[in-house]
Amino acid sequence: MFFNDFILLYYNKKLKFSKKYIPMITDKLKKGNLLVAEPSIIGDLSFNRSVILLADYNTEGSVGFIINKPLKYTIHDLIPDITARFKIYNGGPVEQDNLYFIHNIPELIPNSIEISNGIYWGGDFESTKELINKGAINNDNIRFFLGYTGWDENQLENEMESNSWIITSNSYENKIIGKSATHFWKEQILELGGEYLIWSNAPENPYLN
Repeated sequence: MFFNDFILLYYNKKLKFSKKYIPMITDKLKKGNLLVAEPSIIGDLSFNRSVILLADYNTEGSVGFIINKPLKYTIHDLIPDITARFKIYNGGPVEQDNLYFIHNIPELIPNSIEISNGIYWGGDFESTKELINKGAINNDNIRFFLGYTGWDENQLENEMESNSWIITSNSYENKIIGKSATHFWKEQILELGGEYLIWSNAPENPYLN
């Protein structure tokens, strides 16, 4: 069987059986979970093979950060008075001119908001800069993003119904902040197993195979 034939069979199967699992899947949506891009997301530079940390989820909408799409910039490139050269990640297509960060050191960064599992969002940025320059914060403690991923009311649920995302728990807890982005999507796909295994070694755009 050619790989493209498998793609067609895979999509048909997902479309045929997805509705049965919608209530179970949407019930699992909560902040702190990971959204793993389905292999069906092809050609979207932001979301193809992305893994998103869901930072907020409620009836009015949702917010998340793509955690495995590093950019070419460092924090020093954007803010020269920060001496460290931590990577900047593409958090998503919304407000990409704004800088966001998550961390696991709320005892050092005031006014931060807990997401879950010891992961916190934002906080006093002046204190954060000072702590970074003093060497009190390292790559395992903080991750910076340009932009975020946002969904309006019911938008994420609709994307779940169309098989855009797989919901998984964050087994790394607050250590996910220091997790390497390299092969992270592939690792998640391998953990899912079953019909997803064939996609772990597939080319990024299988239609070009």
